[in-house]
Order: sequence, then C-alpha cells, then structure tokens
Amino acid sequence: MITLVADKFPAAGLESLRQAGAEVVYEPDAKGDRLAEVVRDSRAEVLVVRSTEVPAAALRAGRLGLVVRAGAGYNTIDVATASELGIYVSNCPGKNSVAVAELAMALILALDRRVVDNAVDLRRGVWNKKEYGQAEGIFGRTLGVVGTGAIGCEVIARARAFGMPVVAWSRSLTAAAAKSMGAERLGSPVEVAAAADVVSVHLALKPETRGLLGKDFFAAMKPGSIFVNTARAEVVDEAALLAAVREKKVRAGVDVFAGEPAGGTGSVESELFKEPGIIGTHHIGASTEQAQQAIADETVRIVREYVATGRVPNCVNIAKRTPATHLLVVRHRDRVGVLAHVFGRLKEAGINAQQTENIVFDGAAAAMARIHVDQAPAPEVLDGIRAGSEDVLELKLVAIPAS
Repeated sequence: MITLVADKFPAAGLESLRQAGAEVVYEPDAKGDRLAEVVRDSRAEVLVVRSTEVPAAALRAGRLGLVVRAGAGYNTIDVATASELGIYVSNCPGKNSVAVAELAMALILALDRRVVDNAVDLRRGVWNKKEYGQAEGIFGRTLGVVGTGAIGCEVIARARAFGMPVVAWSRSLTAAAAKSMGAERLGSPVEVAAAADVVSVHLALKPETRGLLGKDFFAAMKPGSIFVNTARAEVVDEAALLAAVREKKVRAGVDVFAGEPAGGTGSVESELFKEPGIIGTHHIGASTEQAQQAIADETVRIVREYVATGRVPNCVNIAKRTPATHLLVVRHRDRVGVLAHVFGRLKEAGINAQQTENIVFDGAAAAMARIHVDQAPAPEVLDGIRAGSEDVLELKLVAIPAS
C-alpha cells in the first residue's frame, strides 16, 4: 500500500512503516498545490501529515483511502470533503499530552518569575535584582483549567504537585470526574476566570469553541493574573486578551497565536508580542523527542492496522449516528448469494442499507446479518426476502430508538 508522508517524520518511523507493509513515498516539502500533484503522481492510498494543510484539491487528486494527522488535532484537514469522498481521517490523540503540559507549566513559572525579562536584561548587561526579586510564587494560588482532555488532566496533575488548588471546566466534565482528578468543577469558562489566579487553556478547536474566550471571559479575570494558551489560537479573542493585558495587567504566555508563519522559519507580525506583559513560544508544545516518537509510533500503528485489516484506529469522521431508522436482522445459511438476494429485494423497494455487519458462527454453516436501513421494509418486502431463498432462516425488523 503506497503511503505518502508529506511532512518531516523520524527515519525510524519511516522504516517501521515499510516493515508494516507500506511502500513509502517521502515528500516532506509537499505543500499547497504541490501536495495535490504528489498525491496524484504517487498514487498514494495513505497520506501522513503533521502541520501540512490537506485541502479538498489534495483529497480529490488521487486514490486516497486514509489521511493520518501525526498529532492531536485535525483542523488542518478538510474533513468534510474527506467524508464526502469516503476517505478515513485519523489522528494521534494524547501522545503529546505530557509535552504540552510541561510547556504550559514552564510558561506559568516563567510569567510568575519574569524569567524572560530577567534573561533579556542580563544579556543586555543590566543587573536589576531589586526589580526581579519580586514575585508572588504559585504555591497556594488557584489554577483554572479550561478543557480537561488528556492535556488538561496532565496539567492538573503537575499543578497539584506544585501545591495549586485547581478549578476546571469542560463541556463533558462532571463533578465526580473533576473530584477524581483533584479539581473542582465550575459551571462555565467565565466562572473559572473569576475564581483563578492562573488560567491554562486546553480546548480542541470546534465550531462551539471558536472565540469562546472573549470579552466576558477576560473581564472576569483577576487583575494581575496569568493566562496561558497552548491549545489553539482560534479559541481566544486576541483583541480581548490584549485589552486585559493593557488594562488589567494580566500576564499572558502563548504557544499559539493568529497569523503564525506556516513554515519552520519566517517573520512574525503580531500585536501580542509588542506588549511587555506577553511572552510567546513558537508553537512547540508537542515538540519534544519523547512526544514526536510517541506520535510516530501511533501513526505507524494506525497505518499497520489499516493495511492489515482495513480498520482505522482513532478515526474522527465515522458517523456517530446514521440516517437508519430500522435494523433488519437476517439469520441465514452461510452460502453464496444469500445476502445478494436480501440486498436485491431492498434495492427493488428503494431502501438504502446504511450499515451492515455479518457474523459467522462456528463451523461457517450459519451467519447473522445485521442491516441498518433508512426505512422500514413493507410486509410484502419482508415476505419476498423470506420466500425468495430457502437459506433465509429467520427475519426480524427492529425500530431504532431516536436519540
């Protein structure tokens, strides 16, 4: 199976892909229009990317069956077009959690102790211990975590080791789950902002999280508090953040920001870094050797499973619920043509099968087909299925409850 790797990838990972049965085409600089050309010319069936954007043109260019994002998110991939074309999209969630959590804690400590300004002044030959000797410390100060996925949980564990009480919010977080991780669940991001001395953001980018942290959120933050974003730039209203830094002396550390350069090097034009209360890093949250190796290993596992079985671990674009309204259960002899007969009758009736599973019993004499259909077959259709083949042993129709 031809696998196109269109981003930098560890040499050991490339060799593991080959050992998994993949014919590897390595084009780490295939970006933009060039990506579509390479997808077409390589006849790749699998595409592996990290930060490279995968637009509709690249998905339509060849014969892809799977796109793997070697990282946690997948917002750089046109998932809607992939779903339209029947292309699996997978990712590697949780493999960079520790690395991002470490950077979040580093930014919190750097902001509290003004490490960046300390270092810059020393490089300039300036000694100002009187100024930089003033810091509050983070022990006993409340950390607010917005987003309690794998990364948020790792941050909470580290914050507790520093002696920080934790409050948290996530759409799916329950009070019991929060208690188990050593945090108190609050009812909204704004409540977290109001209660915390330090806020760390770990939200995935979704339509409902885009711009979620805006004016109300930053208005609720305490004067002089700390804000850290190592998640996605788009979840934060940067104008509101800037206003909080200027007006409330909020200190901020960001690993992500609007208008980041697309490549590994370039120039930066951002109002954020003109403010003395803001420090930044180069979107390096996941960029440790440990994290990159874990992500490479998971990528290889996904491709290996796909090559061997056709199944895709961590798939993000399988429908959670299809348009099916009924389940047709067919117990039948495991013989050629039985299911063709069933599907033929459904086709004649204009009924679409949304999902099918056929379970074979020991000895391969009989099997059970479970067919999700988009409407209830009329009694005469069911009678036709029963009467049309002596190999149909039993037929049941079950309505699927509406969720």
